[in-house]
Amino acid sequence: MEFKLPVEQVIKTLKEDLPTLFEKDISYQIYTEDIYFKDPVNTFKYKFNYRIIFWTLRFHARLFFSQIYFDVHEVSQSAEDTVLAKWTVRGVLRVPWKAGLLFNGYSTYKLNPDNLIYEHIDTWDRKPGEILQQFWQKGETNN
Repeated sequence: MEFKLPVEQVIKTLKEDLPTLFEKDISYQIYTEDIYFKDPVNTFKYKFNYRIIFWTLRFHARLFFSQIYFDVHEVSQSAEDTVLAKWTVRGVLRVPWKAGLLFNGYSTYKLNPDNLIYEHIDTWDRKPGEILQQFWQKGETNN
């Protein structure tokens, strides 16, 4: 018999991990080995690939942004087997015109009977192409 993780522990871990995901790695013990991930640009399965996507996010954040934040607004249980996280990504690109990046989204995490996350679906408030268009706009100069 496997240990059933309390849903509160899953929520607590997400609340701790998500705000710093661009700076440091997340905790992987709340996910199944065969986790399925989908967002508007990626779809894959398995924890190894899940780890790579977070490494890639941190790498690109450091490479392309002078500032980048993952603002978590709410993490809550929305159904018996579902946890919902609402968030905003905002940043400043490393370009002379300091283009800003801003988009909102939410992550839907599905829990198995042991309350481990087996599915993570991200929904964004706009299409990837619309987000990329922000890169060419002149940012605010508040320096």
